[in-house]
Amino acid sequence: MSTNPESIPPVQDVPVEADEQDRPELHEKDERASDLREADDQTLEDQHQAQDDGEDGDDQDASAAAGPDRRHDARTEDLVREGEVAADFLEALLDIADLAGDIEVDIERDRAAVAIVDSEDGVAPRRLVGPGGSVLDALQELTRLAVQADTGERSRLMLDVAGYRADRRAALVKAAQQAIAEVQESGASRDLEPMTAFERKVVHDEVLAAGLHSESEGAEPSRYVVIKPSA
Repeated sequence: MSTNPESIPPVQDVPVEADEQDRPELHEKDERASDLREADDQTLEDQHQAQDDGEDGDDQDASAAAGPDRRHDARTEDLVREGEVAADFLEALLDIADLAGDIEVDIERDRAAVAIVDSEDGVAPRRLVGPGGSVLDALQELTRLAVQADTGERSRLMLDVAGYRADRRAALVKAAQQAIAEVQESGASRDLEPMTAFERKVVHDEVLAAGLHSESEGAEPSRYVVIKPSA
């Protein structure tokens, strides 16, 4: 029995899945991860708040029904727990390194605040600050990871050693106020020196309080703040 070639349907091309290097969604995922690591603390806070606001489910409904007081109490308990876990981690680290220092835990601006301060056995180890706070930033990230490993939640705790961040904050506020005054007088934008995410956040807060506008530009580690006149 012969077959009419015209009756045979044409073979359609089957798309071949692209290699991982050609899949744009993977590149986008890597870029998002990189951006998240380099984002300012304020940006991270906004991202997580937006995620929280967008989540559906019984837990969110139950939390809303419980009222703001209950949510506040639950948040405070979480921050206290973060501080306790961080303190245990840092105490163990100091013991291993045979370094002096006491651990103080507090809550500031909706985040756990942990500090290594002078103790009766000696002063807090300034070597844990490092040039420009580089060692302190690395230690803070390690502490956040230790908290996340214990609680299962990303931590935004702030770590200070020997009052470095407190002193740096005071100096930044003074410098920011001077730059703000110059922008207000000249009406021209002003670029500041490269800063860490913590330092940029301090400047952004001062600029916002003065009614001006500021943006972070550049790439790490040379990312800096630009103060702009009000529109």
